[in-house]
Amino acid sequence: MAPLITNIYTADPSAHVFNGRVYIYPSHDRETDIQFNDNGDQYDMADYHVFSTDSLDPQGPVTDHGVVLKTEDIPWVSKQLWAPDAAYKDGKYFLYFPARDKEGIFRIGVAVGDKPEGPFKPQPEPIKGSYSIDPATFVDEDGEAYLYFGGLWGGQLQCYQKGNNIFDAEWQGPKEPTGKGVKSLGARVGKLTPDMLEFAEEGVKDVVILAPETGEPLDADDHDRRFFEAAWMHKRNGRYYFSYSTGDTHYLCYAVGDSPYGPFTYGGRILEPVLGWTTHHSIVEFPLGSDRWWLFHHDCELSKGVDHLRSVKVKEIFFDGEGKIHGEKPEAK
Repeated sequence: MAPLITNIYTADPSAHVFNGRVYIYPSHDRETDIQFNDNGDQYDMADYHVFSTDSLDPQGPVTDHGVVLKTEDIPWVSKQLWAPDAAYKDGKYFLYFPARDKEGIFRIGVAVGDKPEGPFKPQPEPIKGSYSIDPATFVDEDGEAYLYFGGLWGGQLQCYQKGNNIFDAEWQGPKEPTGKGVKSLGARVGKLTPDMLEFAEEGVKDVVILAPETGEPLDADDHDRRFFEAAWMHKRNGRYYFSYSTGDTHYLCYAVGDSPYGPFTYGGRILEPVLGWTTHHSIVEFPLGSDRWWLFHHDCELSKGVDHLRSVKVKEIFFDGEGKIHGEKPEAK
């Protein structure tokens, strides 16, 4: 499968359908002399491009709309514009992004534009009460919008075990809870205000993933299934699909629930490990109303295995009669 974008290195693709086109909001990977480490310092991204296409089958030409936001545009940011996402509501487009503030702590910011391809003007401060990385927005059919976020190790999610506003520096680095009976850390979710710029509720909530065999939250040591980073939400047939990366085991997995807040019951894997350490994705229906679903993801094949030089790809995924996700079309029974 050939990369969708080859003129620059891109990763962490968040895909949305706006005005009949697929718009892709990825990270922009770049060369760096920073050595690989488990804190992710080598992922030294400094700006965002937006891409779009009007055809996935066959794979059509992709337009690079150029740089729509960069580090020096954002007053509170010091470095590392990591995986973004975008949303549309009430005639405006919103670009959500994580970055380190001047103290080196990840926060989530938002920038606003009049067109899906930008440009986007950032708010002068990060979203109050935001932390960690990998924002993913979901606007439900009733118009309510939610922001999912979080990432372990370099993403600092494990530093907030004492509370949403308490950063524990002792947990920085490639650390997470472990031990018999210890439950895994979840992503976070918060409802957004009508203007999409702040959280509407006091304190964000944990996204709980349940083991189907027990009905209990997944164990912290269950690295094949527990949340690590790369939250995504889509809705199909009234059910909410929360998908994510398992990080150090390199799977993309999903869980299903009846509310945007969860809880979600683990459903299985969407993608096996790819070339490269990270795996990060989005899922979108295109054309809208067609019930054809597409998995946008990345790997390091174009860079011949350089972990921080990734390329976006897309493949179709399928749902069976029970709503389970499959990488290949299930055989008709």
